Amino acid sequence: MVYIGELRCKATHGPSSVALVTDAPTDNQGLGQSFSPTDLLVTALTTCQVTTMSIAASRDNVVLNGTKVYAEKHMSTEGPRRVARIAIKMEFPRGIPHEYRGKLENIARTCPVALSVHTDVHVDQTFSYPD
Repeated sequence: MVYIGELRCKATHGPSSVALVTDAPTDNQGLGQSFSPTDLLVTALTTCQVTTMSIAASRDNVVLNGTKVYAEKHMSTEGPRRVARIAIKMEFPRGIPHEYRGKLENIARTCPVALSVHTDVHVDQTFSYPD
């Protein structure tokens, strides 16, 4: 990771050389032109959930392609600045068996990133299945 100035950092993934730039959000002196570090926390959580669910689903011949995730990050209004709440809505494609849904939801709530998020961060998660 390199600090490139103006509240921006550039992180490069070693094996692939793919780079991403973070920017401080507009409500914290930045320009908000890229993901903020706290945005990446939410992104890490949601992508970990879908990835771990997909690992299990592929073993069980359940297709998750087309799953959409909408997430909102809410920062604390008092005390130290931190992520206080994450609201996640996960929308699955048609065809997810009713008896499989609980397994998916448990996997989402227990993925490695979910288990790493501090318990003071309230994660409000909903799952939607078209029927």
